[in-house]
Amino acid sequence: MQSVSDQVSILDYFNIVCEGENGKIESNCKACGTRIQAKRTVTSNFVTHLKRKHQAMYDEFVRKKDVKREAMQMCTGPPSGRVISQSGAGMNKFDYSDPRQSLISEAIAKMIIRDLQPAQIVENEGFRELLQLLEPRYIPVPCHYIQQQLLPAYVTQVQLAAKQALKGAESCSVTLDLWSSVGHNTSVGFLGVTCHFINTDWHIRSALLACLPLPDHSNTQQVLSEFDEISESHGISGKVFRVVADLSPCENRSAFRLPGFNLVRNGEEDEEDGSDEESSAGEAKDAISSKENNKSLDQCLGRSRIDCFARLLAQCVKEGVCGSPQISIPLNKGAHLYNYIIATVAPEKLVQVFGSSTSTNWQRPSSTYKWNAQLKILRQMVESMDFLEDIVDRHDLVLSNLEKAELRELVEVLEPFEEASDMVQGDKHVSISLALPCVLGLRKHLAEVVTHQCSGIVMALSQALDRRLAGILEDPLYVTATTLDPQFKLSWSSDSDWHKQVLLEEVGKHTRPLSPLEHHSEAQPSPSKRCKLFSFIKQRPTTQAKTVEQELSTYLHEEPTDEDPLQYWKRKSIDFPLLSQVAKKVFTVPATTTSVDQIFNMVSKTLRPEQCRLLPKNLDTLIYLKANYRILWS
Repeated sequence: MQSVSDQVSILDYFNIVCEGENGKIESNCKACGTRIQAKRTVTSNFVTHLKRKHQAMYDEFVRKKDVKREAMQMCTGPPSGRVISQSGAGMNKFDYSDPRQSLISEAIAKMIIRDLQPAQIVENEGFRELLQLLEPRYIPVPCHYIQQQLLPAYVTQVQLAAKQALKGAESCSVTLDLWSSVGHNTSVGFLGVTCHFINTDWHIRSALLACLPLPDHSNTQQVLSEFDEISESHGISGKVFRVVADLSPCENRSAFRLPGFNLVRNGEEDEEDGSDEESSAGEAKDAISSKENNKSLDQCLGRSRIDCFARLLAQCVKEGVCGSPQISIPLNKGAHLYNYIIATVAPEKLVQVFGSSTSTNWQRPSSTYKWNAQLKILRQMVESMDFLEDIVDRHDLVLSNLEKAELRELVEVLEPFEEASDMVQGDKHVSISLALPCVLGLRKHLAEVVTHQCSGIVMALSQALDRRLAGILEDPLYVTATTLDPQFKLSWSSDSDWHKQVLLEEVGKHTRPLSPLEHHSEAQPSPSKRCKLFSFIKQRPTTQAKTVEQELSTYLHEEPTDEDPLQYWKRKSIDFPLLSQVAKKVFTVPATTTSVDQIFNMVSKTLRPEQCRLLPKNLDTLIYLKANYRILWS
């Protein structure tokens, strides 16, 4: 009989069809579809099937089981099996094998990973007192178990899962993220390598393959060398379709906030990073270094390298807003009003302004890190300014009519940029196909918007958009991605014949012709044995293989649909086998930032060595596990 912990792992390889009242379950093997019956408490049938029919999967199951058992032992301490009495309290401690001991230890490990806490927290007196209050029977986990054994065991488990998932990927795209911070006599840097792929069931997946210490982020050759080594170890060499890379560290490229709109976070007001002169000089130096690094990347990676659309969009907003320095005055006054309100007014009175969320998201630190989150708060304030002024007892915080008009226009101008930024976020859906329509929509918006106070911002935004994003409109990758998105097709194009030719050339580069046998097996379902009884039924004629031109013509002739692009191409892969090959490659490219990039940004705000805040010694391991949290505990 298998243990409960083994059941969870073995059933991952089977799809449960039904479960009877007596505990008997029926399931299909995910690999071959074989129907197997067994009681949930006795899973030997499943293990036997894997061992006899799918040796590789069985070996993987055994490895995972060993890792889980090892992690459990590390988490709970040495398996002595004895019961320790609590002196003077008359209460017995948990046995090391007690599931409650294991659950609490795992919960502590989750907290350390999710909050990027140093493992030494488990040794703190206050933390142990809290554990004693919540569960006196729990035996505290030593720091060295977490740091040297438990976390590495979790890393091994993630690596096994990621490598197994990537085996079935036909192609993938990779994002390279950098973070660096220079403090007092310290220099810290990390490289994150994230892989994006579409699995056999046409679901998009992302996994952080590695987070490596990288003190010298300006060394492009070192970055590429690390990338090659990671690609080789994870079996994706030769599968990489595009590399999304920008070698300017996220410390310098992702900290943009609306100028002057410094909101309170956890009782501390945002501080500008140094003087304006120092900031400008630092940005100029970083810009030169970044330009040189990206040029070196282009030389090494060629056409396979692209910039992140979401970052380019944020840069456009930054250049546009900074093109009108006087806007910082009303923004600064609006920030003072916001900070005073949330410090003095009861949250329940502000529900009608900032929403009814019980978690008060508008007060969270993450709500003030980026410009689009700040813009949401600013729009809510502008829409309810009369109400806010009524509940404020300080006249010096009340905005003038001109200042209100400036903020109202700023919100109107930036709202489509916010919409575009929000639209491409997330790693659960296709985002690359949204980039080109977003650029066209933003161009149209800036050409039509009427302003009286923010004309300088509109002009600066238009110039930034043309400089940074106009190339997307003619880039074969974006043309292909947008056209293969069934909600767009060529409805956006002003020259459909030319864009159709671009698509045909791009499809020709990334498809392999199907053999007659392969095409027949895809186009024709497995025929059942024909008998004399059904001889009157006409046989379905063999379908002739279509050319790319024929597939594209048929595809474009169909009406656009709002169906999810991945599910559409999963359903249409038989009708359009060549186009679906390209869709499965192109849609792996993300237009958004990655989870590790967001973690880097959080580290930049909360764990800054230049502010003498202690970085965990194993920060790279914690970042790796936090980015892959769903793999461990989905």
